[in-house]
Amino acid sequence: MSEKFLKVNIQKELKEFELDIDFKLNKGCLGILGPSGCGKSMTLKSIAGIVNPDTGIISLKMDEENIYFDSEKKINLKPQKRNVGYLFQNYALFPNMTVEENIGIGVSKEKREKTVSEMIKRFHLEGLEKRYPRQLSGGQQQRVALARILAYGPDVILLDEPFSAMDTFLKEQLRIELVNSLKDFDGFSVLVTHDRDEAFQFCDELIILDKGKIIAKGETHEIFENPKKLDVARLTGCKNTSRIEIIDDYHLKSLDWGLTLEVSEKISPNITHIGIRAHDFAPAKKDEVNSFDTENSSLLEMPFEWEITLANGLWWKREKQIREHEFVVPDHIKVDPKNTILLEE
Repeated sequence: MSEKFLKVNIQKELKEFELDIDFKLNKGCLGILGPSGCGKSMTLKSIAGIVNPDTGIISLKMDEENIYFDSEKKINLKPQKRNVGYLFQNYALFPNMTVEENIGIGVSKEKREKTVSEMIKRFHLEGLEKRYPRQLSGGQQQRVALARILAYGPDVILLDEPFSAMDTFLKEQLRIELVNSLKDFDGFSVLVTHDRDEAFQFCDELIILDKGKIIAKGETHEIFENPKKLDVARLTGCKNTSRIEIIDDYHLKSLDWGLTLEVSEKISPNITHIGIRAHDFAPAKKDEVNSFDTENSSLLEMPFEWEITLANGLWWKREKQIREHEFVVPDHIKVDPKNTILLEE
């Protein structure tokens, strides 16, 4: 079987920075994770043809390579020619069209009735065919928008922070629905988000973007487990980071926490910080490796976890049951050397 890919290598001068994106996706879903205003949505719009890069190339190969944009060859396909589906944050349904009309809008007359019927069943929209968008819930609107995209058989689906404006309950429900909806999709999908949980749940591969530049890319699980860079650790949710002083190959002093810690990986000279994820502490005895006291810590109860802030600034998150309302902070806690993260600035 010939190689399939979505290749994007583009540059665009923006007001505050230059967008410089370079990746090649060979399968599944790519996540682009980063703070607001870092160039995530601009990347999607460039792939879709809504925005023109200054230089670079965007191409897709399914059966044969199709060049969407090439600044040197002066190729720039219109959005309608790119076979790309774009799921906007607000779903962009036509308010004066019914569910079935919205789904069938991009399908030829010969195939429309059959395709719409298939999509209605696939996305569990039976009974809603004659309703208008204003008569639908957020979840139903999302399913209609996805059905409309998939009805005309795109090669690429672009998802632009599809859950950003939703409350927590609806967000969790729609995440599951979207994962299931994309299971049978044979093309490529790119999800833009500032939510690390979404990136982890959806994406086979991940790009971390900051001020228009890629600061990390690779398999999603690998980036979360071994972020390597301080900014990447923070963007993937590492709450505890400290400057360090190297003692020897496997020991360091954390300058911000006042602790001497053992690590499992040899410390190279370019390591400047240590990270510990908030869930990676455990109760300990005084003399255990990487054990320290919890004197003068503060305790905050959340529905499903305790948040313990230690006097030295470390943050510990401990899971709890909803009916559990008492927790005695142990005198000492520890972090396993293998759960420490060595980081470069």
